[in-house]
Amino acid sequence: MEDKRPNILWICTDQQRFDTIHSLNNPSINTPNIDSLVEEGVAFNRAYSQCTVCSPSRASFLTGRYPRTTRVTKNGAPYFPEDEVLITKLLADTGYDCGLIGKLHLSGISGRIEPRNDDGYRLFKWSPAQRDAWPIGHDYQVWLKEQGVDWNTQNKGRDGGLEAKYHQTTWCTEESEKFIRHNSQEPWLLSVNVYDPHEPFDPPQEYKERYRAEDMPLPKWMEGELDNKPKIQQEDYAHGGQGGVGPICSDMTDLEKKQYVADYYAMIELIDDNVGKLLNVLEETGQRENTVILFMSDHGEMLGDHGLILKGAHFYEGLVHVPLIFSWPGHFKRNLQSNALVELVDIAPTLLDLVGEEIPYYMQGKSLLPILNGQSNPDVHKDHVYCEYYYALKGSHDNIYATMYYDGRYKLVVYHGEELGEFYDHETDPDEYINLWDRKDLMEKKLELMKRNFDSSILTVDPKPPLIMRA
Repeated sequence: MEDKRPNILWICTDQQRFDTIHSLNNPSINTPNIDSLVEEGVAFNRAYSQCTVCSPSRASFLTGRYPRTTRVTKNGAPYFPEDEVLITKLLADTGYDCGLIGKLHLSGISGRIEPRNDDGYRLFKWSPAQRDAWPIGHDYQVWLKEQGVDWNTQNKGRDGGLEAKYHQTTWCTEESEKFIRHNSQEPWLLSVNVYDPHEPFDPPQEYKERYRAEDMPLPKWMEGELDNKPKIQQEDYAHGGQGGVGPICSDMTDLEKKQYVADYYAMIELIDDNVGKLLNVLEETGQRENTVILFMSDHGEMLGDHGLILKGAHFYEGLVHVPLIFSWPGHFKRNLQSNALVELVDIAPTLLDLVGEEIPYYMQGKSLLPILNGQSNPDVHKDHVYCEYYYALKGSHDNIYATMYYDGRYKLVVYHGEELGEFYDHETDPDEYINLWDRKDLMEKKLELMKRNFDSSILTVDPKPPLIMRA
């Protein structure tokens, strides 16, 4: 009997902010193909990552479990826990043919091929980043060298990356096209994990030229705003983003700041063009009507906001708030923008619910399917979102342990073991300039939110029973 379950095209960008899509209120960027997904599907305008760096976030949305539960709490971990089960493994066990092209990054990748557990991916075309820093096993770099291209000498970084036809985003698309055409007669899931728009902000020259720095918006900044904010923010502003890894915003002119925005937007337009190519392949092969498209990112990018750049132990909207779009014409609501609070941890249970499989008790996310198919209020899902950071970047923001609680109006950030935290009221200060942490008249509200934040931590304890020790 023919399997009528939908294919799933899962596009995950790397380090893309929520406010980078033209049809979702950004007139400065050109994203017609992503706009088409918004028009024909459901865009979640308040979707939040569970961690502000790659591995904890990816482990979370691939398992449906919070970072402290998966035990993947930092980049560079030696392994991914064998007892954690990816959504792709669960779907593969039900008959889905699963493939991955691009980045996985569930454990450390420095100088080695990323070790895998039983992840469910039959096809595994691995590219942890664009750069040529892996002696073997980097499929994108193998592809480049077969074409006589040396990334180390031909990529000029912010002065102009490789030509678009040689870019990692383009490679991901070409490999994806092969997978889609080969699997035209069976249900499949394809993870397309491009590296853009991650730094080093190196769009191809032809895309870079489409965005004039003069035309870009300035990053969010209010003079003196860092005075009563955590020390790591003051240090990143003065010495460079991500604990000194990135550029120094305090040294930049306004035009230089705008140039970073321009380069970032140029990379996203390259992504958008490749999304269009994938949509065309689905149409050509007659698979569009039976393919769910999921577009998202693992976390955001500070991009100069609040004098900060890159990522790390910060919880501003630019870093924790991400795009999340589902499209399945004829099945999901059309042109719906949901204002519900949702989390990336909700994706795995949504996919299981979508294909009619039982959601395991140990998954901690909540299915979005009732919103997608119009069976529930599109603006109600959760009463808060929760984000964690546990010394997640070795060598950057050392020994920072922090958690964020956000209820749609108030955002509280607790830096554990520290005296100073962050407290914002989005009703009066949506851009998060004014830290209310020390306001005595708001002490009762702050304590209420601290209690809720603590509850969020305790209530995300692993629901799996402990292993039974044999005598």
